[in-house]
Amino acid sequence: MKEVTVQELKSLKDSETPFQLIDVREVEEKQIADIGGELIPIGSLEAQVQKIQKDKKVIVYCRSGKRSGKAVEYLEKEYGFTNVFSLKGGILQYADEIDSTLTKY
Repeated sequence: MKEVTVQELKSLKDSETPFQLIDVREVEEKQIADIGGELIPIGSLEAQVQKIQKDKKVIVYCRSGKRSGKAVEYLEKEYGFTNVFSLKGGILQYADEIDSTLTKY
């Protein structure tokens, strides 16, 4: 499974390079802390897979990186995606290293 670090994500955001950011957490979690990803809860990935772009880098995140890792593996195995990456350490790592104003839960 491919991963990107929170520093790499910040660089992508700062550079305005086109990419897709997907949050695979639940609605309640997004309300606690949000870094701007499109919400596609992991349980609805299959039903919403058409929303995931194949022509640009896609970064998937969750709270700690576990669910996003599973999501990336699923998308690669079941749908042949080659452009999806899990955010290493998830939103917790992002809060620690990039944005300390985010609520950790």
